[in-house]
Amino acid sequence: MKEGGGTGDGGKNGYQAAVHEGLTTFDQLGIVLDDIDKTMDADTTTAGRGNPGKVLNESSFLKGRSILPSDDLVNMSIVPAESSYVLFFQVLFPFVVAGLGMVFAGLVLSIVVTWPLFVEIPEILILVPALLGLKGNLEMTLASRLSTLANLGHLDSSKQRKDVVVANLALVQVQATVVAFLASTFAAALAFLPNGEIDWAHGALMCASSLATACSASLVLSLLMVAVIITSRKHNINPDNVATPIAASLGDLTTLSVLAFFGSVFLKAHNSESWLNGVVIVAFLLLLPFWAKLAHANEGTRETLYNGWTPVIMSMLISSGGGFILETAVRKYHSLSTYGPVLNGVGGNLAAVQASRLSTYFHKAATIGELPNGWTVNRFTSFVRAFFSKEWDSRSARVLLLLVVPGHICFNFLIQFFTFTAKDNVAPHGPLFTSLYMIAAIFQVMILLFICQLLVALLWKWKIDPDNSVIPYLTAIGDLLGTALLFIVFLTTDHFDPKELVSS
Repeated sequence: MKEGGGTGDGGKNGYQAAVHEGLTTFDQLGIVLDDIDKTMDADTTTAGRGNPGKVLNESSFLKGRSILPSDDLVNMSIVPAESSYVLFFQVLFPFVVAGLGMVFAGLVLSIVVTWPLFVEIPEILILVPALLGLKGNLEMTLASRLSTLANLGHLDSSKQRKDVVVANLALVQVQATVVAFLASTFAAALAFLPNGEIDWAHGALMCASSLATACSASLVLSLLMVAVIITSRKHNINPDNVATPIAASLGDLTTLSVLAFFGSVFLKAHNSESWLNGVVIVAFLLLLPFWAKLAHANEGTRETLYNGWTPVIMSMLISSGGGFILETAVRKYHSLSTYGPVLNGVGGNLAAVQASRLSTYFHKAATIGELPNGWTVNRFTSFVRAFFSKEWDSRSARVLLLLVVPGHICFNFLIQFFTFTAKDNVAPHGPLFTSLYMIAAIFQVMILLFICQLLVALLWKWKIDPDNSVIPYLTAIGDLLGTALLFIVFLTTDHFDPKELVSS
């Protein structure tokens, strides 16, 4: 289990004994879980470490207590043992690092949109959300998948690590190639079909740029994910809490930088040696069977190779819809490009953490196709239960929500600082814009967290592994929703107080 909740047989017996004694309130249950944190020493099972030789000293925290038997937490031995404080501080650092990466990604985007690449071919902006969304489609999904394997102990031996890592890196290259090719095709259709004609030379440039960006950036970020997860495992840190935020930390910045570089190179080829773009496309497509063969060799990745395409492709289409909005919005408000990666990234980042944690719990608590503890999908349709109950996943959601406002305040301050020190201050400011922006950010994250817990349960019931499917949908919906909300914020601010949109 990824969540650090594995307690061994002794822990299960201790919980079962407590259940049979008769339980009282969820508040007492929270006290017991907090006591577990405090008693995780030599005589307790190390959470999530898979040490069957250590046994929980149940008398140290169950003596004299009773716990309410509940359908919500029947199999309590696998409930994440970390308290809200532990979750908060484990998520805080990678969240801040991720936010800094998103801030610089926004600044980079605001700069590169003035480059000849985006000026001569503005339709390439449609590709931006789809390519940035690859961190959710591929790297963050990879992080969730490997975190599950790490917490289940499947990456502890060198042979296991080698087989799993090689197969997963190959799988990511297959997915990156296919998604990049489809994204460029869809972007070309969105850009050129309304005019009744397609510029094939521009289409080839977009396709070559998309393939080169997706494959190279995904390879670098995937290797980073592998290093982070293995290191977290060795240092007793729950990779569920840190891997997906770190995947987002450099994802946007790396992808944008690579896209601007390759796009500019291929633009020169487009103007002088147009055949180069075609050669690049063919080269990447010829590598596809090689990557597919490596991915097929591993049983875990083989299933995703054959049946994991729906969420990846659907999320690409959703993100491309966000790209279509972005292209329109940036033409009217140039400074919107600075805030887009930050708003979209924070929402997808926090939702991905929750998805990874929930997926781990489901993997430990039940067989795929059957919800844990006799639950039904209807249980996850309650907004109140998702955010205001005393269950561990609801507490996690509240902790993640607490990061939204202070996080955006810090990130927006940095945007204001860097744009103020620039020659032209292009960052919107003022109470109206800031208030509307914060409302949009909170609304976006709440919607994503609610969809997250419902989608994990729904896909699990349909026998679809949420580790492979949920995060792509969440990041894509976050991109579409965030871009639309940000455009509304700019339009509303422009209507009531246009002075706040400085130099937009």
